[in-house]
Amino acid sequence: MDIRNIAIIAHVDHGKTTLVDQLLRQSGSFRENQTVAERAMDSNDIERERGITILAKATSVEWDGHRVNIVDTPGHADFGGEVERILSMVDGVLLLVDAAEGPMPQTKFVTSKALALGLRPIVVLNKVDKPDAEPERALNEVFDLFANLGATDAQLDFPHMYASGRSGWADHELDGPRKDLHALFDLILDHVPAPRQLAHVDEPFRMLATTLSADPFIGRILTGRIESGRVRPGETIKALTRNGEELERFRVSKVLAFRGLSQTAIDVGEAGDIVTLAGMSKATVADTLCATSVAEALPAQPIDPPTISVTFGINDSPMAGRDGKKVQSRVIRERLMKEAELNVAIRVTDTPGGEAFEVAGRGELQMGVLIENMRREGFELSISRPQVLTREEDGQKLEPIEEVTVDVDDEYSGVVIEKLTGPRRGEVAEMRPAGAGKTRIIAHVPSRGLIGYHGEFLTDTRGTGVLNRVFHEWAPWKGPIPGRRAGVLISMENGTAVAYALFNLEDRGRLFIGAQEPVYEGMIIGEHSRDNDLEVNPLKGKKLTNIRASGTDEAVRLTTPIRMSLEAAIAYIDDDELVEVTPSAIRLRKRFLDPHERKRQSRAAG
Repeated sequence: MDIRNIAIIAHVDHGKTTLVDQLLRQSGSFRENQTVAERAMDSNDIERERGITILAKATSVEWDGHRVNIVDTPGHADFGGEVERILSMVDGVLLLVDAAEGPMPQTKFVTSKALALGLRPIVVLNKVDKPDAEPERALNEVFDLFANLGATDAQLDFPHMYASGRSGWADHELDGPRKDLHALFDLILDHVPAPRQLAHVDEPFRMLATTLSADPFIGRILTGRIESGRVRPGETIKALTRNGEELERFRVSKVLAFRGLSQTAIDVGEAGDIVTLAGMSKATVADTLCATSVAEALPAQPIDPPTISVTFGINDSPMAGRDGKKVQSRVIRERLMKEAELNVAIRVTDTPGGEAFEVAGRGELQMGVLIENMRREGFELSISRPQVLTREEDGQKLEPIEEVTVDVDDEYSGVVIEKLTGPRRGEVAEMRPAGAGKTRIIAHVPSRGLIGYHGEFLTDTRGTGVLNRVFHEWAPWKGPIPGRRAGVLISMENGTAVAYALFNLEDRGRLFIGAQEPVYEGMIIGEHSRDNDLEVNPLKGKKLTNIRASGTDEAVRLTTPIRMSLEAAIAYIDDDELVEVTPSAIRLRKRFLDPHERKRQSRAAG
């Protein structure tokens, strides 16, 4: 069969996975009566709940006697470790842009990688049936973006289409028939070249591993595109590292290929096709799998370095072990090492005490997803505040700077600029009206300054602002950035919180817990209205007398407590605080629960 390999690029929530759904449907990959979940490519629970793509996944459809391998890429820069390698498997990219929002930072991140590899894009302006869609403006912005990213003349001469992924149509003209996706399929077959690897089918077998996963039945599996030759189950091949050193020799136990949403065992994989091999024990991403006669490794993309680190420790609070089954440091270490093996964008190192592990990754969202997965598996953890990783160059300390793109209503632009450029030490690079009473601000801000800012940003913009960020560059250290300004309310007792006590504490600040919730000494139960920490007693009941007058006992009405999400809690805490994460609870606490120990530590630090 004639093959085409294409990746779909889009910003978070621009409709990429929904469009793939329709491509699968209209190509006949599903039976008429087959039950298929919406957004079929989002395979794990967190992807479905949040509506974001985290793992890059491949599928394939048959159209007009051709096989089209489609790779769904993550739209969020935190998961960019997937993207860079995935693009080396394809011969063309389909850039999906929301006709109302235009190209966004994460689109820019993936597109720059695609253009650098020399891939020729097809642009699809999606959601043109939205009331605020401006497809012509979005198209001009895409052209400007390509020009800024240094696209070649051939790449700038890109075909474009107008589409609605949800309604399942794509047309060359805005006022076309709006019937189906046939025109898009035909454009992919015409514009995307057949894999150049087809010419090397008679050479020795070589393949670059681009994604790694594990199957409970067949073990470790590696996916990639065959660069030359053929591979069959039962053959003995070897794995080479990026430097060309031999890692292992193994027998291929299975060769799998994508057919629709499932993977099917095939008898032979040929050059140009995207396949999955099983049977190896050590080979990983960026290694070359090849015939035993091959001596040179294929060139592999280096992986962008991590920018933040978080310390994962055992849960040593008084409530440890009540919820989770997996609480020992040995079990936590095994799980983190397994994650680092499967996800090359994560690095795990042991700390000197052996009780905690430092996990370095791309961003807060990536860390949040890892922690969320672990708590669902029954782990209990204590998590530290994220720290930004720095590097030394020529005796100068460098820190990561992020490009932040903000869309806000005009009336809130002042407060956003003040927050980004003041204490957070950012610099505004561009500011322009975005239409419909909105302003677009592009600023370069240190990663340190953005930790914990998102919640404050939503408050400042009354929930109407949109903030996107992507790694920009390493730059000299910008100096100190102040942390959280407010202090916290700390419980001084162990027990169960009483409504009467919480009612009297409401004057002191905003509470994070409700009545009848268990608390312990050193646990953070609220935010103080001033900048110092305050120890309080949430167990103090009402003193009863033997004389009762009618009307003296009034019902206690408590304000609804603030419930923080996992990412919000991790971003909120200070350096001397931890987040206690269990399968059923997220609690904030001081690192040292004993007040005397806290005083001793603050004196030693001061």
